[in-house]
Parts: sequence; structure tokens; C-alpha cells
Amino acid sequence: MASTTAPPSSPPPAGTATASSSADDAIIQPGKAPGQTGNRIFTGLSFGAGTFIMVVLALVAAFLIREALPALTASRETLESVSFMRDRSLWGYVAPLVFGTLLSSTIALGVAVPLSIGVALFISHFAPRRLAQALGYMVDLLAAIPSVVFGLWGFLWLVPLLDPLNTWLSEHLGFIPLFADYTAPAKNITTASLVLAVMILPIITATIREIFLQTPTLQEEASLALGATRYEMIRQAVLPFGRSGIISASMLGLGRALGETMAVLMILSPGMGLNLRVLQAGQHQTIAANIASQFREAYGLSVNVLIATGLVLFIITFAVNSLARWIIARRSEFSGAS
Repeated sequence: MASTTAPPSSPPPAGTATASSSADDAIIQPGKAPGQTGNRIFTGLSFGAGTFIMVVLALVAAFLIREALPALTASRETLESVSFMRDRSLWGYVAPLVFGTLLSSTIALGVAVPLSIGVALFISHFAPRRLAQALGYMVDLLAAIPSVVFGLWGFLWLVPLLDPLNTWLSEHLGFIPLFADYTAPAKNITTASLVLAVMILPIITATIREIFLQTPTLQEEASLALGATRYEMIRQAVLPFGRSGIISASMLGLGRALGETMAVLMILSPGMGLNLRVLQAGQHQTIAANIASQFREAYGLSVNVLIATGLVLFIITFAVNSLARWIIARRSEFSGAS
């Protein structure tokens, strides 16, 4: 039986070993990591942007404190020279403005947040895709409407529309101080708050919608697989996941409502009351609207008084945002979210 011998292996082609060793050397050759320069540039820009924002915030606070200091240190007799003070102390003048600002913003937030959650849920989980896209565009476009247009809409359309409702409430529920002593037209804190609610609705809705769309699909499918209906799935998976986002969106809307000027100035009949008569005109005023109405004729110490009220609004806004950050951080810690 003939024995078979393996043919001798042919030598590798010339240059193969050299190419392989060269490739290995290229792989293990030390050098700069790819993208290192870009990472440094991005880090520097990010750090610079954050530092710039903090510097601007500090400069604004320093300006407000410096300009408000003459009013904060002035005696009551000196402040009597300011015409719109009407023999009030500085804090006696600021307190009704703070109350009106917080009251209007609270009413607006109480109306806008439930509506925003409902609209965001409909867009993200109930509406067909084309309808959801159209509604999303419409909500986003509402945010681009100038505040003066909202003010005109509220003055020309909403005030006459609310007059019969306010009259009915005052006649049938007037024994409750909240609805007592209504007189037409409806240029009161309620109408102004409803306009504010419409103004902050787009930013709250858009933020909540994006949060709801980020709900993990596995959580939704797991809830449905266990026999939950769509409404139960939303209650069990979507709303708990978006709770911190709802708080963040609400605080964004509250910041817009606290500082809104033109719409409130065009609708609200101003007053300096400290009460909850939300249907009565001439009872309340906000800080921003008061500054806009008085600043044109202000001079000397009166300018410092108005800037002092602006400093109070700055502190309120800063406190509200800090509180929101603290609440979100605690909820993230308890929920285990990163």
C-alpha cells in the first residue's frame, strides 16, 4: 500500500510576516486617544458656559441689592415722598404685591397642571400618530405667541365671556367670601390667572409629554401583560416614572407665571388688598405688573423702591426653583433613579 506524504508547506509570500508585525506594532503603538482634543474643548466650553451663567446670576443679584439698598435703609418718613407708597412702609407696600403674585401664580398652576398632564397623556399614549404630531406642533406654537396677544385675547374675549359665570357665582355663592361682591367687568385676579394658565400650558405640556414618551417600554408591557388596562398601566407605570418631570415642568411654568407682566397689566384692575376675593376687581396686583405700570413715571427714591420689589421677586423665584430641585433630588433618591 503506497504511503502518502503531506506536501511540504509552501513558504509564506514575501512581505506577509512583515505586514503582520507592522499591523501589530500599529495596534499596540502608544499615542494620543482618539477625540482627546475634542473632549477637552467640549469640557472647557461646558465649564465656561456654566461659569458664565453663575457670573451673570451673581451680577444681577448684586445690581438689585445695590439699587434697592437706598429703599431698604430709608426711614418711613423718607419713603412718604414716594407718591405711590400712600403712607405705607416698604414692607407694607411689598406684602400685598407678593400676595397677589403668589395668588395669581397658584391659581394659574392649579388650572394648567391637570390640563397639561391630560393633554400630554393624550398625545403620548392615546392619540393616533398623525393626530399626536399635529397636536404636538400646535402646543409648541402656543409658546411662541407674544404675551401682549394673550393680554388682548383675555381683555377682549375672556373678560366678557366670564361675566355671566362670575355674576351667577356671586349671586348664588356670595355668602362665601371667595365669590362675594362681584361687579362687572371681570377684570379680576381670576381672569388674569386663567390667562396665565393658558400662557404656561405649552411649556408644561411639552415637558411632560417628553417625559411620558421616555417611559421604559418594558414597564408598560409588563403592566399590560399582568392584565392591567391602559388606564391602569398609566397609573402604575407612566405617572410614577414621570413624577419628577411633572414637578420640573410645573416649576418652569410657575417661573413664567411669577414674572409675567404685560398680560396681567392689560387685564387686571389693580389694588393693594390682602384678601381672597378673587372675583372682585381692584383688590390685587402682582410685582411685575406693578413695576411696569409705575416705572415710567418713577424717579429718585421711587425707582429704588420698585427695584426693591424686583429684588423680592428675584428671591421668590430663586427659592421656588431651589425647592423644586430639592424635591426632585429627594424623589430620585427614594426611587433609585440616577
